Amino acid sequence: MATSTPTRDAHVPPPRGAAAPPPAAGRGSWRSRLWRFDDKASPYAYIAPFFLVFGAFGLFPLVYTGWIALHRVEMTGLDQMEWVGWANFGTILHDSEFWTAVGNTFAIGVISTVPQLLMALGLAHLLNYRLRASTFFRTLILTPYATSVASAALVFALVFRADGGILNWLLHFIGLGHTNWANGHWTSKIAISAIVIWRWTGYNTLIYLAAMQAVPTDLYEAASIDGANRWQQFRKVTIPSLRPTILFTIVISTIGSMQLFGEPLLLEGGTVGATGGNENQYETLSVYLYNYGWKLGHLGPAAAVAWAMLALLLIIAGINLLVGRLVRKSAA
Repeated sequence: MATSTPTRDAHVPPPRGAAAPPPAAGRGSWRSRLWRFDDKASPYAYIAPFFLVFGAFGLFPLVYTGWIALHRVEMTGLDQMEWVGWANFGTILHDSEFWTAVGNTFAIGVISTVPQLLMALGLAHLLNYRLRASTFFRTLILTPYATSVASAALVFALVFRADGGILNWLLHFIGLGHTNWANGHWTSKIAISAIVIWRWTGYNTLIYLAAMQAVPTDLYEAASIDGANRWQQFRKVTIPSLRPTILFTIVISTIGSMQLFGEPLLLEGGTVGATGGNENQYETLSVYLYNYGWKLGHLGPAAAVAWAMLALLLIIAGINLLVGRLVRKSAA
């Protein structure tokens, strides 16, 4: 029987149980290492721009503001910093005007947030039905949000003007008398809250509308079969499904109320508006910070006010988090 001998280039399988030979170093191994490096490093490269921008324009100003809050710094001498420790925080905490601004901020926040979210919830419920020209109404309801703060504040300043204002003219026409909205302790807060409600109701409406459209229709069908009318479906199906969204809008509205600046500043304008009224009746924390930093030129206490606002926001966020957990446990 003739036998054939294998050629030199033929592949001879290794015996069973023998270890595989190590991969040959060369072009293939270099590509493999490059592929592994790209697989591990690409996600970090994708998110790096966000963290670079956040570090430059978010984290660094925050830390630097905290550093300024521990020094005595004047607007006229930014290169001259004197270490004072916690003295700036003590200055604002012992200032009665600071606590007036805190009270005004929370009062305006409550007066503006509660009606705003209730109106947004009702409007979203109406827009959730099949309406003609629904896209037009959704765009129209977002128009106030696209308006600048300065334009809205100036228009409402004319509406609430004591002498010749449109609202006072209407009140006088129906026989309710004359009201000096800007000088009253509560009327001024109502006037500022009206600006906030007008601007932000449409924004929250679209958030609620998006959340309502994500609610399964099976829940409404089951409730309808059980005999629930539309109001009962809204209370028993829509509201429980929107609890996380409602808590989110409460947090966002709270943050917005802490940052109120243009509305109280432009309600009367000039020196009176910059001080939050003749008796600081509508001075918010942002206006109080503006007075310390830019009018008086004391950057140290102004930075301390900024960190106090951050601390208040963290406390409010913690309270909302606890309330959210309690609501979820009660729902479960």
